[in-house]
Amino acid sequence: MIRARQAAILAGLALLGAKSGAAQTAPELNAAAESARSAWFRHDAAALVQGSPGVVVRLPGVEPSGALGRAQAVALLRNYLEGAEELATGLVAVREVETGRGYVELERRYRVGGTQQVRRETLLLSFRLLADRWALVELRVSG
Repeated sequence: MIRARQAAILAGLALLGAKSGAAQTAPELNAAAESARSAWFRHDAAALVQGSPGVVVRLPGVEPSGALGRAQAVALLRNYLEGAEELATGLVAVREVETGRGYVELERRYRVGGTQQVRRETLLLSFRLLADRWALVELRVSG
């Protein structure tokens, strides 16, 4: 529990540093961020976690757990996205906060099927550079 809280604080601090322009952004991280944005918008959970060694997924109303394998992460994300109609998913911030560690913030606007109410969520994604490819290692959704 303490480690999870520390990780959340560190992720938040890294994002604050990212928003202040503290680090440069690698072009490959921009491409990974755009790929993640597009995959989320299309509800393509498999594309979102492709190439990941494991993903920590934090969703509203879901108990925290350790890193999930790709198949488990895909199933959890598909279940979460089911019944939602995406209206927009935009990039808010993309930053490499230190060599091999990147953070991406997305803003999601969507509607739950059968309703007209537009909802918003913030998605915080943590990437690691593995060999020559950015891989998603953590995804947090907050309302």
